[in-house]
Amino acid sequence: MLSCLSRPRLGCVTTSIVRRHTKRSFSTKSLSSNSRIYIATAGLISVPSLWWLTATRDDVPRLEGPPAEQLVPEPGLSKEDITQILSKEAYSFQVRNITGVDRYDGSQLASNSPCEDRFIHGKLSSPWNEADQWMSWAVFDGHSGWQTADLLTKQLLPFVQRRLTEAKPPSNEPVPNESVRRAIMNGFVDLDDSIIKTAQDTSNSKKSFQDKVKKLAPAFAGSCALLALYDPFTSTLHVACTGDSRAVLGQKGPDGKWEVIPLSVDQTGSNEEEVARISEEHPGEENIAKGGRVLGLMVSRAFGDSLWKWPLDFQKEMKQKFNGPAPLTPRYDVRTPPYLTAEPVVTSTKIDPNKPSFLILGTDGLWDYLSNKQGVDLVGNWLEQQGNGEKKSESEPADRQFDFGRFWKDVNWKFVEERTTIQDDNAAVHLMRNSLGGNYHELIAGRLAFGPPFSRRVRDDITVQVVFFNVEK
Repeated sequence: MLSCLSRPRLGCVTTSIVRRHTKRSFSTKSLSSNSRIYIATAGLISVPSLWWLTATRDDVPRLEGPPAEQLVPEPGLSKEDITQILSKEAYSFQVRNITGVDRYDGSQLASNSPCEDRFIHGKLSSPWNEADQWMSWAVFDGHSGWQTADLLTKQLLPFVQRRLTEAKPPSNEPVPNESVRRAIMNGFVDLDDSIIKTAQDTSNSKKSFQDKVKKLAPAFAGSCALLALYDPFTSTLHVACTGDSRAVLGQKGPDGKWEVIPLSVDQTGSNEEEVARISEEHPGEENIAKGGRVLGLMVSRAFGDSLWKWPLDFQKEMKQKFNGPAPLTPRYDVRTPPYLTAEPVVTSTKIDPNKPSFLILGTDGLWDYLSNKQGVDLVGNWLEQQGNGEKKSESEPADRQFDFGRFWKDVNWKFVEERTTIQDDNAAVHLMRNSLGGNYHELIAGRLAFGPPFSRRVRDDITVQVVFFNVEK
């Protein structure tokens, strides 16, 4: 703070100038007190650095709170709080005018901030007849950021649709499933090429630096992709998987039990077939897949993830020019990139119109805790309870006290059938609740008590979609 004592010459001289100027210009004896105030104020305003003396309001916030002894801790998460958290992003749609599809549910629970998962769902025009309608659902599990997954929500389906349109034969004959699968694969690869291979053009373009960084972000980050397309005219479900999100079909058998039909297999460094494929593509490089990872990355297929695809020199250039991720060397022996591909594995499955069935799509945040069979059993039991109009919520474990150290002793951190509870009207929320703890309130509350970044230690982002075929609901 300035004062006449600390800066006598500047402060006092300025004041004296104002006073002398006022005395010479007017005789204050003949003026009212209000006029005198106005004149003095006008004089002060005219002098630089003194405008603040005219302020009439004090907007400085007050920081006093209640006395420390009166502070009350925030209450823990109640059962209602947990339901609200799990259901916050939930959605459910009844489907009309699409033969075979009755309804689908979905939900998402974030752990990262912002959430790195994304999803899409809805109707789309048939690639061969715009008057006909297909349906599509997809989940995208981003990593090292949300940018790649976010791009996929906008661009993947258009890229696939374009390739499907090209697959239509000249005659009106049905398009073979093999042609459909190849078109979907090409659409995935086309989009990833546009992300990865156009980076050099972006780098050398005349765009602003900010525009370049924004366009390069989906290459710096990465994402898995799980896309389902349903053709109601052939009752065929096409599922394309890049990465470790997973699709599984539950189908009711003649004995009334739900059969488990895997529609995708996790593509990771722990998948022996994936390791063999990568080793064959890079002969002589023995340490590409090690410890269940591909040069440090969990998944063996993904969009983006340019460090596993760009030549080493270009990695260094992008690091220098755009502050991109540091090259994989010297941590890993990078010789012959690319080591990753976005090409999906695509399956085509006929949905039997005489058998109730459902599709579960989930990012790995769900499957970290559930097996395929457990997921199908959970939804199957949920369907039966919904049909009976009853809800099932067994009593909690007798020992309700919980801390995370018990994970390694006597508390199973994965799904346990004895903790099953059925209390949600949304099948996706039902799956999330049971994967995180079911009726064990202290366990699920403990997982939900943490916010980012600490929540990432106890749960991942979770995105789930459940689609019901030929099920009266």
